[in-house]
Amino acid sequence: MRTEYAAGHGSPAVRRVLSDELAQARERRSGRPRVIDVGGGTGGWAVPLAGQGCDVTVVEPSPDAVATLRRRAHEVGADERITVVADDVDALARHVPEGSADLVLAHGLLEVVDDPAAAVRAFAAVTAPGGAVSVLVANRHAAVLQRALAGKLSEATALLTAPEGVLSGDSETVLRRFDTSGLELLLGGAGLAVSLMQGDGVVADVAHQLDAGADGADAEWEREVTEFEDRAAVTPPLRDIASRLHVLARRPA
Repeated sequence: MRTEYAAGHGSPAVRRVLSDELAQARERRSGRPRVIDVGGGTGGWAVPLAGQGCDVTVVEPSPDAVATLRRRAHEVGADERITVVADDVDALARHVPEGSADLVLAHGLLEVVDDPAAAVRAFAAVTAPGGAVSVLVANRHAAVLQRALAGKLSEATALLTAPEGVLSGDSETVLRRFDTSGLELLLGGAGLAVSLMQGDGVVADVAHQLDAGADGADAEWEREVTEFEDRAAVTPPLRDIASRLHVLARRPA
């Protein structure tokens, strides 16, 4: 796991947004939606999307991750709908035709790449006019709040003012964290227009941790958590303290 969360498993709200986007892609043209999953890991997103009838190209440099991805795709009969590019984001333009993707996924990636701006420009270049880029990133303000609530106020203060949203010299698992304004600037700089900004994990992560020692949450409790998350995810300032930020940014038609 390269980031602070399992990037292959977003909230129901994230999955609904992607489902709606792919439905629009099907309406725009005939045939299977074309998805590029950059840094797709073991296929947490790619395999389900291929199972839903998408043609998915996964760009992933880790041989171990690719091996697991291939196994998972074979288990669900999605081998023919997944193409694997064993490379990293810097090589995206060499493997994916410009303007060919209906949807580009960059989940848990921008926190760890060397140059986020160059990566986003590459995403925008391979996205078809009218298509979209889905970005899921670690949230700076969530990390600040978590440390503050744990009584680590000096760390929280340092994290709040650190240019990249990380503590230098600490055992950080990411190179940077983002906030809403920084994400908008980054995506806008590549010519992408933000059409949706939502939180992912406003309280669900903590709620499930608190429930971990119990016998298990009942269906009503799960429903209440999901209902709250759906509303909080798009309600500033609750959105702005979610564990992750999810953005859908569109390439102008």
